[in-house]
Amino acid sequence: MPDPFRHYEGVPVLDLPADPPVPGASPAADGPTFLSQLLFYSAAISASKRVPSTGFQYALRVNPSSGNLHPTEFHFLTRGLTEWPDGLYHYRPSAHMAEQRALGDFHLAGSSAPIVFVLTSIAWREAWKYRDRAYRYCLHDIGHARQALALAARAIGCETFAAGQFQDDEIAQAFRLSEDEWPMLIVEIGDGPIPVREPDAREIAWFGGHPNRLSEEKIAYPRIDAIHAATKVSHLAVVEPAPSGSGEIKLPPPAPYIRAFSEVARTRRSALDFQGGMQSMSLPQLSAILGAATQQPFSADFAGTRFIQLYLYVHRVDGLEPGVYRFWPERGELEKIKSGDQRVAAAGLSLGQDLAGNACVAFSMIGDLERAARAHGDRGYRYVHFEAGAIGQRLYLAAEALGLGATGIGAFYDQEVHRYLNVQPAQGQVVYHFAIGYPVPDPRLQA
Repeated sequence: MPDPFRHYEGVPVLDLPADPPVPGASPAADGPTFLSQLLFYSAAISASKRVPSTGFQYALRVNPSSGNLHPTEFHFLTRGLTEWPDGLYHYRPSAHMAEQRALGDFHLAGSSAPIVFVLTSIAWREAWKYRDRAYRYCLHDIGHARQALALAARAIGCETFAAGQFQDDEIAQAFRLSEDEWPMLIVEIGDGPIPVREPDAREIAWFGGHPNRLSEEKIAYPRIDAIHAATKVSHLAVVEPAPSGSGEIKLPPPAPYIRAFSEVARTRRSALDFQGGMQSMSLPQLSAILGAATQQPFSADFAGTRFIQLYLYVHRVDGLEPGVYRFWPERGELEKIKSGDQRVAAAGLSLGQDLAGNACVAFSMIGDLERAARAHGDRGYRYVHFEAGAIGQRLYLAAEALGLGATGIGAFYDQEVHRYLNVQPAQGQVVYHFAIGYPVPDPRLQA
């Protein structure tokens, strides 16, 4: 198994204040506190699990990951933060510290933001377990990480802008990334209570550190390399609007959240399984979850339209008959596709995982890959999965805020899902599954 933590050897390490203020309580007094607050609620370690049979202990993070393997790395540039040197950094979540890779006026062309993140993927971390399918999971995880960062910034009072249209190789070279690490998304943080000063004007000085080796040996997966190379090709075209429709069921006003962002961001967990039986969620709770999942997207150069449509396998929702439904977000309506008990079908389609049937509701996210490709070229493949991951992050936090639990499901039978939902190729392909309900206690969890 590859090391789940990247670090740079031979570089200075700067401490980030431990236990930073709750987002929104009061503006950060200085740059280190602001960075600590932002990362503590978007990328830091939040708990640990211990395997009783072996005693092995592993960390859980605020941003979720397929198999808890965490292919995503957080690099960031700072310009003009108070009491913080301008330069290039890498976040070390294992110690909640920033590794100082370069000092000076290190900025990206066209950007004047005081903080700019570059989110990268190390595909080998996922491929070690999931093989060729791992590339999908890397993209989902980038979507989750981007949304976690954006939500933490918004809770502090800042806005974000995500850029996916960049030259991969140029960014990789500018950041001196290891060959096993690929830039995926650029996220600017700005327009809020960021403690700033005048930026330094000094020349860039590199510290020359080198990344740790993640494993003794590595297996090549040519298909992953091929699809990543193909999605470097990008062009812009006219963005077509998402298809619209309506259903016979109008959703009620959403239920109020009972927990704050600062609490749910740190206590979010992926449910091990869900309690079946008679325990159900309410229709207003489902309305709140769907509203959160499809709210106005955060700003991005690829977010002019939505590419994901949600299909629901409703098992136990008070006021809604069991069945399969398609959600039309513009009208806030559900269209019934199938009637009857869907528990066996949902579990079977999700690679036989019982949690998809034990949940109160499960989801298939159908991505319109063809429309995305017409808008963005082959690069659109990434954007569809980024959007799915971002929706997943919203589903996680909305469920937690309502006193429920959730889990992302990346393993499913693609073609069987299409046949069951009667989704034609022109309508899209399944890219992600999700489930929400009442989680069973996980005996391995440690605070």
